[in-house]
Amino acid sequence: MRHPTKMESTEVPMSVEGAGSLPHTIRFGFDNTYARLDARFHARLDPIPVAAPQLIKVNVELARSLGLDPEALTTPAGVEILAGNRVAEGAEPLAQAYAGHQFGSFVPQLGDGRANLLGEVVGRDGVHYDIQLKGSGRTPFSRGGDGRAALGPVLREYIVSEAMAALGVPTTRALAAVITGERVLRETVLPGAVLTRVATSHLRVGTFEYFAVRKDTEAVRILADYAIKRHYPEAAQAKQPYRAFLDGVIARQAYLVAQWMSLGFIHGVMNTDNTSISGETIDYGPCAFMEAYDPATVFSFIDQQGRYAFGNQPPIALWNLTRLAEALLPVLAEEAGGEQTALASATEALTAFAPQFEAAHTAALRRKLGLFTQQDGDAALADDLLERMAANHADFTLTFRRLCDAATGAENEGALRALFASPAAYDAWAIGWRRRLQLEPVSSEARAAAMRKVNPAFIPRNHLVEAAIKAAVEQQNFQPFEELLDVVTRPYEDRPELEPYALPARPEERVEHTFCGT
Repeated sequence: MRHPTKMESTEVPMSVEGAGSLPHTIRFGFDNTYARLDARFHARLDPIPVAAPQLIKVNVELARSLGLDPEALTTPAGVEILAGNRVAEGAEPLAQAYAGHQFGSFVPQLGDGRANLLGEVVGRDGVHYDIQLKGSGRTPFSRGGDGRAALGPVLREYIVSEAMAALGVPTTRALAAVITGERVLRETVLPGAVLTRVATSHLRVGTFEYFAVRKDTEAVRILADYAIKRHYPEAAQAKQPYRAFLDGVIARQAYLVAQWMSLGFIHGVMNTDNTSISGETIDYGPCAFMEAYDPATVFSFIDQQGRYAFGNQPPIALWNLTRLAEALLPVLAEEAGGEQTALASATEALTAFAPQFEAAHTAALRRKLGLFTQQDGDAALADDLLERMAANHADFTLTFRRLCDAATGAENEGALRALFASPAAYDAWAIGWRRRLQLEPVSSEARAAAMRKVNPAFIPRNHLVEAAIKAAVEQQNFQPFEELLDVVTRPYEDRPELEPYALPARPEERVEHTFCGT
C-alpha cells in the first residue's frame, strides 16, 4: 500500500445483470483484530441496506494485492457486499468510536457516523488492512446525520486517493464504488453512493482523545498497545514503548506532510480525527492540488480563517501531534516514573517534528531540482524558487515538470520561463541552479530522467475532478471519471496526447472552493 505499483483498472459496467454465472466465490478471509477489543472502542451494527445498488468501479490491482478476487466483487453478491446489503462471511461490522479537535474546537464524541468497518483482511504482503464502507447508513455516532454519502464526494475520494497512491504518498485506497439507487439531501438532492475504503487501520489521534477526555487510562493503554502491535512493533522492544510509539507517529506524520508539500497537495480539513496514527493520508473531503503557487491557498469553503491553508499544514500537524502527546501522558507517566518526567519526555518527542519535517521536505525538493548530493544552500535554493513562483503565479506542478526539460540544457527552458509572469525572475534563479548542477556527477540526461520520476506530469486538477463528478451526477456518464482515473494513476508518464489534463484551469474553469460532502 505504501509503495504502490502502477494501477491496473478495468471497465466495469454500471449494471451487473447476468454476472452471477461467473464461477467466482467471494472470500475475504477476515481476521478482525479491532473487533476483539471491548465495547468501549466501537458499536457493533450491520450496514443499512440500500434500494438498488449498481457497480461503478472495482480496483482490480488493489483487490488482487489484498488476496481478493476482483471478478467476484462484480457479481450481484459482490455488489451487495460493497453496498452494505449483504454481510460477507467472516465480517464483524462495527462503527469506531473517536473524538477530535475540529478547527481547533474539541468535540468529545464523533465516531463513524456514516462508515462501517466490515473487518480486516491480510494482504499478500502480510499486513492487516481495514475494509470499510463509507456512506453505509446511520450509526450511534451519526449525531442526527443520515449516514449516507453523495456520489460526488465518493468519486472525489476515489480519484484523489488513487492518484496519491500512484504518486507514492502514504494513503488510504479506494477498493470500489457503487451507486445506491437512493437520493441524499445536501444543499440539493443528489444521487447516493458507497465507497469501499482500504486502510492499514482507521486509528486516529481522535481515537486516543476519546478515551483521554473520559480519563479512561486503561483504554488509552489498550489502544496504545494495539497500535504498537499493528503499526509500530519495534516500539514494543524499546525501554519506554509508549514514548517510542509517540516518536514513531511523529516521524511518519513529518514524512507524510513533507510529501504533501512537495506535491502542492492541500488536505483541507486537518482535524485530529482526520490524522491517522499509521501515517496515511485519510479523509479526502475539501482537498485539492494547488495550481498557481501560493502558501496561503485554501480550497475548503468552511475554512474561512485559513487554518488549514497549504503553508499552515506543517505547524497544524505538530499541533495535532501535541494533542496525541497529551492523550498519552498518563501511560507515558507510568513508564517514565511520574507526570513531570512524562511531560518532559513528550515535549522532547515533539521537538523532533520540525527537524524531521524539514529534512524530509528538503530531501524531496532536492530530488525535484535534480540534486543527488547534499550541499549547504540547497534549501535556500529551493525556497528562492518557491518565492519566485509565488510572486509570478507560476503553476506548481508544471513548473517542476518543465524543470525536467530545462535540466537538459538552457535551450529547453522556453516553456518553463513562460509560466512566470516575469520570465526574468526565473532567469535570475536559474543562474544559481545551473551553477549548483555543475557540482553533481550526473549527466544531464540521467538527471532529467530521475527528475521525471518525482515531478508528476499529471495530478487530479480540481476542475477536471469537478467535470468528472458533474458528468456522473447530472448525466450518469462515468466515462470522464474513468478517463481521469487512468491519467492520474500514471502520473509520471509522458503522454503528449493528454496535454489538456496537464494544464491548469482556464479562468472560466477555476474551482475556488471544495466541500466536505458530509
